[in-house]
Amino acid sequence: MFQTISISTDARGVATLTLARAEKHNALDAVMIAELTQAADILAQDKDVRVVVLRALGKSFCAGGDLGWMQDQMRADSATRAVEAGKLAAMLSALNRLPKPLIGKVQGQAFGGGVGMMAVCDVAIGVKDARFGLTETRLGLIPATIGPYVLARMGEAMARRVFMSARIFDATEAMELGLLARAVPLDALDGAIEAEIAPYLDCAPGAVARAKRLAQDLGAGIGADAVEHSIRELVACWEGPEAREGVAAFFERRKPDWAE
Repeated sequence: MFQTISISTDARGVATLTLARAEKHNALDAVMIAELTQAADILAQDKDVRVVVLRALGKSFCAGGDLGWMQDQMRADSATRAVEAGKLAAMLSALNRLPKPLIGKVQGQAFGGGVGMMAVCDVAIGVKDARFGLTETRLGLIPATIGPYVLARMGEAMARRVFMSARIFDATEAMELGLLARAVPLDALDGAIEAEIAPYLDCAPGAVARAKRLAQDLGAGIGADAVEHSIRELVACWEGPEAREGVAAFFERRKPDWAE
């Protein structure tokens, strides 16, 4: 059914949503974005699903946006760029509003959009040796469509520590920033995820969904205006010279013209 992800559900109603582009470090391309949006809809409507675990295959949790996909957007016309940016924003929103607990199982590094994937989880637990970063500005881009979710998770003061510098940070700092609830050794990750799952299985599913929605409504709030603004900002970057230079430099294995 899917090319880039998979879904499985056990007898308890625990669904596992797996990013399965290990050879590409689970980078988000057009197919994965569409499939994750579809998966969120399927999981939202499945009354037998009580908890969702978001995990990934391979060494990386998610390396962010696929650069080949980004190149395609920079070659496209403005209308197409806006549509594709909107699809990315819609995928993040669908996962963020999923009416089931979403637990991130972060077994490896996460950069750019991968940090955004962590931010839409209700709780994320990662391995101690993982590394993270909002690395977009190295490529002449910005953390645009993930921005509302990263800011909602970290708060502005914490986000400004890492939002613009593309600095790589470790799991300890990820906990300080609110991205990770816990960091554990790899051999303890399965047990830590099970410990997060267990309490939900004693809760009323409808009440859990309603409580999640209430928390989001009473929290920072991510309105349509913020999402649309993030889409416009991403399109503006795709249309600008810095993104063209940054992505070209990556593929040509050289430093961009602004780097020392």
